[in-house]
Amino acid sequence: MASTSRDFYQILGISKTASADEIKKAFRRLARQYHPDLHSGGKKAEMEKKFKELNEAHEVLSDPDKRKKYDQYGSNFDQAEAFERARRQAGPQGYGRPSGFGRQNTGGGFESEPFSDFFESLFGGSKRPTAGAGPGANSSFASPGEDLEVDVDLSLPEVLTGVTKRVNLREPEPCKICHGMGMLRDQPCMTCRGTGITSEMKTIEVKIPAGVQDGTRVRVAGKGQTGKHGGKRGDLYLHVVIPVDPTFRRHGTDVHVSLPVYPWEAALGAEVTAPTLTEPVKVKVPPGSKADAKLRLKGKGLPSATGGHGDLFLVLQIVMPPTVTEPERALYAQLNTQRHPDPRSELLATAQRRSRE
Repeated sequence: MASTSRDFYQILGISKTASADEIKKAFRRLARQYHPDLHSGGKKAEMEKKFKELNEAHEVLSDPDKRKKYDQYGSNFDQAEAFERARRQAGPQGYGRPSGFGRQNTGGGFESEPFSDFFESLFGGSKRPTAGAGPGANSSFASPGEDLEVDVDLSLPEVLTGVTKRVNLREPEPCKICHGMGMLRDQPCMTCRGTGITSEMKTIEVKIPAGVQDGTRVRVAGKGQTGKHGGKRGDLYLHVVIPVDPTFRRHGTDVHVSLPVYPWEAALGAEVTAPTLTEPVKVKVPPGSKADAKLRLKGKGLPSATGGHGDLFLVLQIVMPPTVTEPERALYAQLNTQRHPDPRSELLATAQRRSRE
């Protein structure tokens, strides 16, 4: 199998924790996109190269045994495995020259080559695994872990005050069976599968400040995926999602809410109870109020970047009572006998002007 300097997970566009089904779906999707038969000209050669990379990545990651070795050693896992076998043959110190390894001298024989030098020449890094990093850990192979991103839903009242959210994460820790070495009696540890690392589900609390916008990313350093071969752990990002609220509509730092009033409340004025992002408040509807008129409650909106607050606007909606009693019907009939301007006159005039244009 040809080796590649690119990360197989990156080639397939998946995370290192992807399931077998996710690997299969990613490969099929990309294979359809990059299949050489679907391209022509100079593009075809480029697609052939990409398609070869896809097949190579899929061949390794779809095989559980190969994937485990790849995660442990990287794309040179075949050579690394041979090294591990030779190291075990060399004895507990692992620094003598095992049979079959050495440099040929000028006389045609072999001179001893320190086993650690062999490892360095093969993988180009530190000579022995370090505790807690798993077998084959190598400083020159160290790569940071991937960042994780988790969606967190926030209501507008939570945006107003800020909130502390609890997030469940798998925390890596040295294997308690092999004490982070990855090996037991010259065999890979079955508990950690030779990685020296196990994981435990833990809950962390993350404080999200007031006034965040939809799509804001809150960074929690060092809570992402574990790095490979002793590399730095990635970060966790909380992706803030603010679903549409059935009552409150956000306009920047201002908030709008529809406030139903009866016709007589709009005509005569009234004191009514209105909702806010915290507690309901009493507001006065001025006499002669019209539909869609706005009542402003200063400072009752959301926090702004400058430290102030937006406003809450109550948008009046004139509604009819669900039922009409006979006395009420009589009152409406009496109103109907009174002379009033036609409320549709402006609408009709506008329509006529447009029809003549």
